[in-house]
Amino acid sequence: MMQISTTRSFLLLAALTIGGAGIAIGQTEVPAAVKARQGQMQLQSFYLSTLGEMARGNIDYDADAAQASADSLVAIAAMDWDPLWPEGTATSEVEASRALPAIWTDAEGYAAAWDAFGTAAAAVQGVAGGGLDGLRAEMGALGQSCGGCHDDYRVSND
Repeated sequence: MMQISTTRSFLLLAALTIGGAGIAIGQTEVPAAVKARQGQMQLQSFYLSTLGEMARGNIDYDADAAQASADSLVAIAAMDWDPLWPEGTATSEVEASRALPAIWTDAEGYAAAWDAFGTAAAAVQGVAGGGLDGLRAEMGALGQSCGGCHDDYRVSND
């Protein structure tokens, strides 16, 4: 009789542990996606800032650093970021999120904005290491691609 009670207790404890882990996974899944996409945006900002500071003359132009930054932006644009945008992670649903619901209600528009970023990043990649003039010529379109997405799909800093 004691054996059955111990087995039942063990099974109950195991079920509670597994169930609790499932709940914990469910609770951390959405915040992990938000944190990951915030990391993505921080990386984009870092590399874009490097290029922008060179283009504005605030830091010395460095062909290798410019090329590496542009290459990194293209790599970011090429990654599959869909898993970072699960439904239920808009700013109204997750406090840490700055994503507007339009990302999900206008998925085609958001995808087009992301594609515009990738196209602009590729154009910068093609000239970044070749001189400051080429970099400056392409930075406007890259900045506009970022701003256009932020205008429609992100809560403003203001």
